[in-house]
Amino acid sequence: MTSEIGELQKNKGKRRIAWIGSVVVLLVVSGVVVINLSAAKANGADAASGEAAETEGENGDQKQGKAPVPVEIVAVDEGDISSYITTSANLVAENEVRLLSEVEGRVARLLVDEGDFVRKGQHLAGLVRDDEEITLRKAELKETNARLAYERGEDLSEKELISREEFDKFKMDFEIAQQEKAEAEWQLQKTMIKAPFAGQISERMIQVGQNLRRSDELFQLTDVDPLVSRIFLPERDVIGLEEGREARITLNADTETRFTGRIRQVSPVVDTATGTIKVTIEAIDPPANVRSGSFVTIDIIRETRSEVVLVPREAVLRELQSVHVFVFAEDGKAEKRQIELGLEEGSWVEAVAGLRVGDKVIVAGQGGLKEGTAVKLVGVESEATNAEEES
Repeated sequence: MTSEIGELQKNKGKRRIAWIGSVVVLLVVSGVVVINLSAAKANGADAASGEAAETEGENGDQKQGKAPVPVEIVAVDEGDISSYITTSANLVAENEVRLLSEVEGRVARLLVDEGDFVRKGQHLAGLVRDDEEITLRKAELKETNARLAYERGEDLSEKELISREEFDKFKMDFEIAQQEKAEAEWQLQKTMIKAPFAGQISERMIQVGQNLRRSDELFQLTDVDPLVSRIFLPERDVIGLEEGREARITLNADTETRFTGRIRQVSPVVDTATGTIKVTIEAIDPPANVRSGSFVTIDIIRETRSEVVLVPREAVLRELQSVHVFVFAEDGKAEKRQIELGLEEGSWVEAVAGLRVGDKVIVAGQGGLKEGTAVKLVGVESEATNAEEES
């Protein structure tokens, strides 16, 4: 009996384990199915979204392709154009010197300061001159005594009361005294610093009370008229340049400041080390804000052509093998036109071939155009063209 009860309990435990295992397997299978269904729905939604986006993009592209491209135009004109040799340099004063002390002494007074304009020979500063004045008075006394002795000797010599040798000594002493007086006057004059030429005091290096030695720097004197620039150009660029040719000068610190210059000299020799030739440019009536040392850009006219076809620089599109513009055609479409360029100056370019005066070239919006693209005119000149077409 007992063995039968144990057998029944064992069979009951096995059935419970089998039931639990079946339930677990069922749950696992259900989860896999749910996950697969979710993934399939997600993939389907993504695919549908992608198709919709692609369709919308294609429709947008189609709409954009049909819409005219807004552009601005400028009419091709006729005029003069020049080519330039352009370089940068400094404008400097042709005459500029540093004044040095010629004597030793102490600065007693200053009569000018930096920025002052002075005349030739004007006193700039004075040194203490007590010693020089004493030396001059002594030399004057000695010269006076020597002159009196010479005059007495001359009288005695005429009366033959002294020998020729004695008279010659009186004469020599008088000449030496005259020379010593002249030296004392020269030393006294050197205590006054004078301007060697007219100009402007561009720098002062001394102070009142300063002790000076010979060759100490005192002032820098600059003659700002004229201002010149010495530029060095390759030999090939100098061919054809002659003295007197006009140049255009622009102040780099203020590009609105422009004035005229001229070629004053072309060096007759080539620098063998650099292969360049020195060309001296002289500024003509520079504005007041142009100073000695100003950094400038110099444009020298190399060649000028008159009555040529001019096209705005912004209309020109350059490729590796060609240059072209887009012209606004009468049917409202862009026409791609190959052109040949000549001289270039500022915002204009010479069109040697490919354009005629009056052609309307596209200057804005042409970056993405192709041959035959429909365009719509905007801007002042473009609106005027539209009005003409409507009328």
